Amino acid sequence: MNHKPFVVVISAPSGTGKTTVLSEVRKLEPDLFYSVSVTTRPPRPNERDGVDYKFVSKEEFERMIEKGELLEWAKVFGGEYYGTPKAPVMEALKAGKDVIMDLDIQGRNTLEGIFGKDLVSIFLLPPSFEELKRRLSLRKTESEEELIERLERAKLELKWAERYEYWVISSSIAEAAMNIIHIIHAERMKRERVIFKIDLS
Repeated sequence: MNHKPFVVVISAPSGTGKTTVLSEVRKLEPDLFYSVSVTTRPPRPNERDGVDYKFVSKEEFERMIEKGELLEWAKVFGGEYYGTPKAPVMEALKAGKDVIMDLDIQGRNTLEGIFGKDLVSIFLLPPSFEELKRRLSLRKTESEEELIERLERAKLELKWAERYEYWVISSSIAEAAMNIIHIIHAERMKRERVIFKIDLS
């Protein structure tokens, strides 16, 4: 059944497994258009330019801001820029594709002002705060000071979770991915999105 396309935003604190969950969603639901964010931070090991992120210089990012080429952008943890390129998202929606993206709370709030009811927001929650601390510690990618800063940021983000339409607990990657897909399928069947007319003649 045809439906009006919409934008899905996934947000979560660092250490929740968001990147891995989203990767699984993309495998299971290949028709979704995944919006690749642009960032000024350096690539991490195994990250591919144009696939995981589009990596650009700060000068290039600031040019994109000036030209109005971003739907939303922010200067975040560590002083780096992150943003969402406008053209690919609008082209995907025009082609009838649902769009999924990984955004922070500020980005989600900005897009709500742009897309209104055509924005579906999902917050990925850790099973507990203790589990979140354990996962972040196991990554060993931050200093002790950075770890404390990330945990404090996570507390603030978890308070904002109440603004999201859906909550998904990331107890396991497979279960969290399937729950997100169930939400997307249900949203496609909403009366106001379905493109269908019964001929009563």
